[in-house]
Amino acid sequence: MLVACAHGTRSAAGRAVVRALVEDVRRLRPGLDVREAFVDVQEPTVGDAVGEAVVGAAGPTPGPDGVAAVVAPLLLSTGVHVRHDIGAAVADRPAVAAEPLGPDDRLAGVLVDRLVEAGATADDGVVLAAAGSSDPAAVVAVGAVLAALRARWPGPVTVGYGAAARPDVATAVADARAAGARRVVVASYLLAPGHFHGALAGAGADVVTAPLAPHPDLARIVLDRYDAALR
Repeated sequence: MLVACAHGTRSAAGRAVVRALVEDVRRLRPGLDVREAFVDVQEPTVGDAVGEAVVGAAGPTPGPDGVAAVVAPLLLSTGVHVRHDIGAAVADRPAVAAEPLGPDDRLAGVLVDRLVEAGATADDGVVLAAAGSSDPAAVVAVGAVLAALRARWPGPVTVGYGAAARPDVATAVADARAAGARRVVVASYLLAPGHFHGALAGAGADVVTAPLAPHPDLARIVLDRYDAALR
């Protein structure tokens, strides 16, 4: 079983986007039992979802490798939810946690697609807008995606964060404008609509791209993480 674990959101649009991503995973691997779980706001919790998979007759029996469930984080980088919530859900159970979606060069490709859809050009200053985390590993992961985006995008790209890390998105937008950008485009490095994506509209940019999901490459990354966890 693959337990696709998202953050959770009160946004109806955000819930629909995550649901569409999970459906994409099911379509790509039709024989695989794929279930949703969340670390906050929505249910089932990741702990409950893993418990259903590994305890009692209602769940599947472990495979030959002894793993009954792989939790695949629908999260862009490591952090407290991956280390604590998901880590606790698989601890002392026949279950394992896969790596988060990022960093991955394919995420830079999705960002380019969103920039093109938004009408961004090489004359614009692009600010990669990540949610932010106090976990240093998450900042490193965002830096890897930033480098991959810079390698693919012909214009200048900087980074800003919604919380915890610096600079914040509004400061990064102001810096890009002060550097002479014709327009400033925020590239949303967020999986789905919700609180953080909604806040980007107030950061002072001329354009804000759509979030990453849904996109077929995201489902492929999820399945790659699942396969790697089983190996």
